[in-house]
Amino acid sequence: MPMRGGRHPAGRADTGGARPYERLLGSRTGRGAAALCAGALPALAFPAPSLSYFAYVALVPWLLLVRSAGRGRRAAVDGWLGGTGFMLAVHHWLMPSLHVFIVVLAALLGILWAPWGLLVHRLLRGSPSVRRSVAAVAVVPSGWLMIELVRSWEGLGGPWGLLGASQWDVPLALRTASVGGVWLVSLGVVAVNTVVTLLLAVPAGRRAAGACLVAGAVGVGATAVWAPRPEETGSVRIGVVQPGVVDGPGSVDRRFARSEALTRGLAGRDVDLVVWGESSVGVDLSRSPETAGRVAALSRLVGAGVLVNMDARRTDGPDRAGIYKSAVLVGPEGPTGDRYDKMRLVPFGEYVPARALLGWATSVGKAAGEDRLRGNGPVVMDLPDGLRVGPLVCFESAFPDMSRQLTRDGAQLLVAQSSTSTFQHSWAPAQHASLGALRAAETGRPMVHATLTGVSAVYGPGGERVGTPLGTDATGAAVYDVPLAEGTTLYVRLGAWPVYGAVAVLAVFFCAAGLRSFRTPAPTRPGRPARTAGGSRERPEH
Repeated sequence: MPMRGGRHPAGRADTGGARPYERLLGSRTGRGAAALCAGALPALAFPAPSLSYFAYVALVPWLLLVRSAGRGRRAAVDGWLGGTGFMLAVHHWLMPSLHVFIVVLAALLGILWAPWGLLVHRLLRGSPSVRRSVAAVAVVPSGWLMIELVRSWEGLGGPWGLLGASQWDVPLALRTASVGGVWLVSLGVVAVNTVVTLLLAVPAGRRAAGACLVAGAVGVGATAVWAPRPEETGSVRIGVVQPGVVDGPGSVDRRFARSEALTRGLAGRDVDLVVWGESSVGVDLSRSPETAGRVAALSRLVGAGVLVNMDARRTDGPDRAGIYKSAVLVGPEGPTGDRYDKMRLVPFGEYVPARALLGWATSVGKAAGEDRLRGNGPVVMDLPDGLRVGPLVCFESAFPDMSRQLTRDGAQLLVAQSSTSTFQHSWAPAQHASLGALRAAETGRPMVHATLTGVSAVYGPGGERVGTPLGTDATGAAVYDVPLAEGTTLYVRLGAWPVYGAVAVLAVFFCAAGLRSFRTPAPTRPGRPARTAGGSRERPEH
């Protein structure tokens, strides 16, 4: 039987008349499940679903959930669980390789969203004033950007799944990326979600939210009109060779032979460069004259250099012996000497962070049995016709700073060599290919994304798609007329300035909060009431 006051012996409120969703959110299990699902929703904005415009409302359920938390501690848990759901959804295709370890990693990285949950709760709970509503539109996105900055560190998995990257096919977002990179796009997406949350849940803040929305629209429009645009200066013809899936014994040699045959089909197509995918050559060309000679013969046949990618053991010195992934340019006479060694490696896929501690991951998944070695710095390759090429390998195309540095070093064309064959039937190939659009828009330089098994795609200097991509079911060689451009985008000039702006916003917010707490006197606890001889309560004498 319930006790007086409508409470059960366990101390929980009687929710017999509550609505179903209220009962769900009233339990820890139900609320936790809701947080996981709400955090996972933004993944639908990325390829392969590619519901790009959904990103502008995808965070709203999560924000509303955190806002409804009774206490800050619960808001932090909602933030953590939502972050875990987001990381699992965006990286779910890693499950076959890492198995249960991906859940552990997602839960650890999800902790980054716990402070963000506290921030959201402080700014959006209850009935925020106009001032607090305006502050929320600036501070909540800034807090999110700090999370993206921290998890962009290679050791934490790199910048895969940055929210702004979901806007790879939205022209206005690409123009915005040319001003402040993917960072500015992420800020804008979270700001719109915050505004929508205010419009739905805070009647007193709707006017302020509407004003912020108009101001943002004016800013994006001004960016589209006045931001510098690279000027096209001609074009080059690039051949992309995609051999497709080759499995089983001898797959490395058979893949090479298929790439060789496909490249021969480019003879007479007047190409300026032929690009093969990542790990397209399984030997060190400097130690295999026969293989180097076969690629050189292809270069003579098509009349252009061939950019291959070696995944092989090499010795560069007594302390530099091991497996490298290297982009190598081969001309009519053999390797030209232009070589780029991959600098940023895939955690667990190409090396195991803190192997002494986490080496057990190799026994439960497909983690690297041996750590690859890293290159020393970026390289810009010079072709005989004067074209300057900036190579990247695999998920290095996810790092905005790398393509920016290549552009500052004089690259006219960005090339990413990749292989996602391990995740062939997942969302990974499409997600990876989409990153090329962001890198092209940020730098004002065209980008070629060449893979072994798809998706291979080419983007112009504004991030627009060039030609037809080669999908994961395609085997072939395609030629793309790629426009070149000159000029410098604001992102290349200024770098990740939105990140510094977000830091400044948060610093001002926390300083103001600290000053308010310092000026506001702490509430005094009332004294214990005295009792008269008759047992009635009186105010204590002072």
